[in-house]
Amino acid sequence: MFPRNRRDDFKIARERMVQHQIAGRGIRDARVLEAMRKVPRHFFIDEALWDQAYGDHPLPIGHGQTISQPYIVALMTQELNLKGHERVLEIGTGCGYQAAILAELAKAVFSVERIPALLSKARKTLDSLGYTNVFLKLDDGTWGWKEEAPFDAIIVTAASPSVPQPLLDQLADPGTMIIPVGDEFSQSLLKITKADGELHQQHHCGVRFVKLIGDHGWRD
Repeated sequence: MFPRNRRDDFKIARERMVQHQIAGRGIRDARVLEAMRKVPRHFFIDEALWDQAYGDHPLPIGHGQTISQPYIVALMTQELNLKGHERVLEIGTGCGYQAAILAELAKAVFSVERIPALLSKARKTLDSLGYTNVFLKLDDGTWGWKEEAPFDAIIVTAASPSVPQPLLDQLADPGTMIIPVGDEFSQSLLKITKADGELHQQHHCGVRFVKLIGDHGWRD
């Protein structure tokens, strides 16, 4: 697909990304670190941006959307505490990179995207990399994926003004959700756990995501 020395360059860049941006900031889950080392992030963005693929920042993927900063991908993934048997719901497929990371760590990933062009491109990329355990759907992600519920874990990769009730309803018991909640300029990363019918909420760091558009998020 590209010269061997180019492949080696990307492998080295991924290792540096993991060491300095991810493990260096406190991510300790060995399975998450290995997934971040393995998944070729550059394949999920335009070739013109490949030299920036492993930088410490988000990148544009078109249609006003972004691929998240590697550290944030790793942090959100680690908070789900995946062991390998889980069914995970992702809201906001985007370019498909987060879905690929999840696919390395869970039994099945169900990902919902509202922008057709992004969904189509993500599907092609995921197929080209051999991810057969990722299932995609074009829809308003704030409604979740009721037909496949419940989910052991839910990850929302766009910012919502509040936690969408359909997602809480589709979270298994026990189950874990990670979601950025706040206004359109800044949010708090929330970890929500469901256990014995009760919900518990934990605030993590401040973040800034694009808006979650939908009936239970921001209106377009």
